[in-house]
Amino acid sequence: MLKTPDEQAAEASAQASTTNGLDLSDLDAIDVPDRPHWEDGPPHALFKELRGRCPVHWSEIPEYPKEDGFWSVTKAANVREVSLDWETYSSERGGVTGLTHAVPLELQQSMFIGMDPPKHDRLKMLFQRGFTPKRIAEHEDRIRAIVEKVVDGVAPRGECDLVSEVAQPVVARVIGSFMGIPEEDDLVWATLMNSALGLGDDDLNPGGLDQILEQDIPEIFERCRKMIEERRENPTDDLTSVLVHAEVDGETLQEHEIVMGFFLLVAAGNDSTKATYTSGMRALMEHPEQMRQLAEDPSLIPGAVEECLRMYPAFAHFRRTATRDTEIAGQPVKEGEKVVMWYVSTNRDEDVYEDADSFDVHRNPEHQAFGAGGRHFCLGAALARLELRILFEETVRRFPDMRIDGEPQPAVSAFLNQLKTLPVRWTPA
Repeated sequence: MLKTPDEQAAEASAQASTTNGLDLSDLDAIDVPDRPHWEDGPPHALFKELRGRCPVHWSEIPEYPKEDGFWSVTKAANVREVSLDWETYSSERGGVTGLTHAVPLELQQSMFIGMDPPKHDRLKMLFQRGFTPKRIAEHEDRIRAIVEKVVDGVAPRGECDLVSEVAQPVVARVIGSFMGIPEEDDLVWATLMNSALGLGDDDLNPGGLDQILEQDIPEIFERCRKMIEERRENPTDDLTSVLVHAEVDGETLQEHEIVMGFFLLVAAGNDSTKATYTSGMRALMEHPEQMRQLAEDPSLIPGAVEECLRMYPAFAHFRRTATRDTEIAGQPVKEGEKVVMWYVSTNRDEDVYEDADSFDVHRNPEHQAFGAGGRHFCLGAALARLELRILFEETVRRFPDMRIDGEPQPAVSAFLNQLKTLPVRWTPA
């Protein structure tokens, strides 16, 4: 039987609102952080619907009290508005992740990422001493040597897992060299960071929240204490020593502040570059013509890095807490409610990017992978960009015919946006 135009339109709408088995017709009934939405990585179809129909959306966290619910902010302009207004949207009051209980609030508030001005500004200035453009540039040769050593180790084999055998050892050694971590401890620290941040993924964090609170955090503190004691007795030029001997308003940092500062830098250093590099390499292998263009013209790589950061930000979200009754895009938000900024959504905002879901190494876009501006813009952005450029330069140069050789596995997480595995193959030189 022929269908009327209205029936055809209704059918098309129903089909459009159901993607990968997810019914998007009733957005009010959807909780964004539900695990099934994240089994295959970020739910981009869901975020597209939210941007178009409900850009500020209320979700509750399954198995948690109703007061742990939050507002999802999905448009780039609104996330920038929240990011710039620290007086209305606090990082310190309730923590910086949607799932408050994953890391105790007092520990989050010991990191400058979990502070508000003026303390945030004073503490962040200490860390910036180790991340000045001059100091970052001085590390280029050292970083390239680290990448070359790792690539040399896998090159003759013609196959590897790009996550565990290239990305992880590179990023662990780079941040380890900044912090003064012995090379033989790189894997231990990487495993601790993957577990502490990977709540929800059974491979990264098999023991759940209990493992984080009862095993990971105590071990992180114990290992940090030993390094702190060593730096107090024998100062060095690494960042751990900088933190140990730094002063804020004439007082040295407390031990838990040093430990959590250390944790913040090592966690970000391990996860951010690894995540964007491996997802970016996957995109290049899925678009071999664009990979060929980078191999033939390496001057395109810095712009390609920005496109990879846009498409594959390492962290899906960060969170603020409203300090007063306010509104975002016309949606009332009450004092005390959580506001979650979804970078995996804003970086594909149709109002900002043409053909936003398409990967294009010629785009060279601005993006919010390092935050949306303001005081909490990523401290390590310059280091991440340098690492990514060198990783792409060396990989594309050495393995121009690299191809995917199995099914990549994404982390099941509403916070970490990364691949756990990426099996690849190439023709050995």
